[in-house]
Amino acid sequence: MIRTFQGIKPTVPKSCFIETTAVVIGDVVMGEECSVWFNAVIRGDVHYIRLGERTNVQDLCMLHVTHDTHPLIIGNDVTIGHNVVLHGCAIHDRVLVGMGAIIMDGAVIGEDSVVGAGALVVEGTVVPPKSLILGSPAKVKRPVTEKELAWIKESAGNYVRYARQYMGEPAKKTGFEL
Repeated sequence: MIRTFQGIKPTVPKSCFIETTAVVIGDVVMGEECSVWFNAVIRGDVHYIRLGERTNVQDLCMLHVTHDTHPLIIGNDVTIGHNVVLHGCAIHDRVLVGMGAIIMDGAVIGEDSVVGAGALVVEGTVVPPKSLILGSPAKVKRPVTEKELAWIKESAGNYVRYARQYMGEPAKKTGFEL
């Protein structure tokens, strides 16, 4: 469902897939070929949310903002795994956020990074590019490997294909296949 809030309607290109049980509200601008899956909520009611191209928001995610202080900005080719909470943070390009992770206000995740499943990224944390972060509170464990970087790209491409299938289109190649 795409819902207007206080006269502001989300901007969702036709190439995006919003599953019928998902809710996108208010000041949300999505890039081309994004997908929002079952029971996810993207709530741009008290600040803005921006999603880059080919970003996928998987089942049961909650994306929100903090009034006047922390918008939510997500780059291109980002995978947001099942049941993730993102609140007023910035996620750069080509990041995979593992299932059940929580990323709080003012946190910044550098490009080409992996946030492990169940990680808690506390308020104001800045993660350098190409980092694997794990734990609660999350800490950088090591650099991302080339194999993991390929996996990040593959995940984004897979979700573009899945969305096309749900929209009844042929599953064309995305350029991220291995």
